[in-house]
Amino acid sequence: MPSLNQKAQRAKALKLLDRLPLATVLCLGDLMLDRYIYGQAERLSPEAPVPVVRVQSRKISLGGLGNVANNLAVLGVTVKAVGLVGDDPFGQELKGLLTKALNPEKPLIIVDPTRPTTVKTRLVAGIQQLVRYDEESTELLADPIAPKYETEAIKLLTKVKAVALSDYGKGVLSPSLLSSILAQAKERGLPTVVDPKGADYEPYRGATLVTPNCQELSLAVGKSIAKSDSKGLAEAGRKLMERHGLENLLITRSEEGMTLLEKNGHTQIIPTRARAVYDVSGAGDTVMGVMAAALAVGATLAEGAELAALAAGVVVGKVGAAVARPEEIRDSLAC
Repeated sequence: MPSLNQKAQRAKALKLLDRLPLATVLCLGDLMLDRYIYGQAERLSPEAPVPVVRVQSRKISLGGLGNVANNLAVLGVTVKAVGLVGDDPFGQELKGLLTKALNPEKPLIIVDPTRPTTVKTRLVAGIQQLVRYDEESTELLADPIAPKYETEAIKLLTKVKAVALSDYGKGVLSPSLLSSILAQAKERGLPTVVDPKGADYEPYRGATLVTPNCQELSLAVGKSIAKSDSKGLAEAGRKLMERHGLENLLITRSEEGMTLLEKNGHTQIIPTRARAVYDVSGAGDTVMGVMAAALAVGATLAEGAELAALAAGVVVGKVGAAVARPEEIRDSLAC
């Protein structure tokens, strides 16, 4: 039987879930196409010691910024998005997927003919992923694309209540763009949530909330910290916050849950809400999206983290980058 405290937390989560359609969130960052090729491997190739996969089906889905936006849209959030694609068929596919996901809102898709659309292709035999190959450029955006992206993003700040910045290190979120967006969002009183990449967190200075996973935090502080080491993660997180002027930090720890570090010194451990874990890919997108939407409607960080844990618990029970629908979150609360 749930305790009185657990019942109260669940009631708060349900109320917050019902308020999310009042949110309007601007999604910026790296837009990617996830491709899956499914089949069966029954023999080795006579040409090389590798399995021969008999392809049975294919699937495409939104990744990166697209997955964040899609997660928000299915929760009823109004999503404004600025994405970047190459001048290629994958770019057209990606634009179509995102446009359909955000309907009736229309994403702004900028085409850069000098770079390919970012695509991750996974070859899966049975339940085993055999290989993933990436088609991408990680170079920072150049003129005239970089100023165009920044101009369009800044225009949309007047139309939203929060900003979600999805950094996968593909060159869209340059340090100068991050500095500009974070500063102007702060001037307007807009909360900003960043899903980080790389070892240098200085570009995220001034962000309301940064959401690294354990591995990303370890890279940023230059030492490996186990996801079960609550004290070590909290100490490292506090140092990172102080060093780079990050207001708050939410460390995602897979089956260990999440650790919320607030600027007022409060630390909270949010346990995992997953009933089964099949695939953690995309769970970070879900967490940062829910946090941005929660802050957009005036929820506290702790309230947002509780709901984000529930949504992530639904997502990791699915295969591939997935979304958590309101009815699925309610069902998980009923267990």
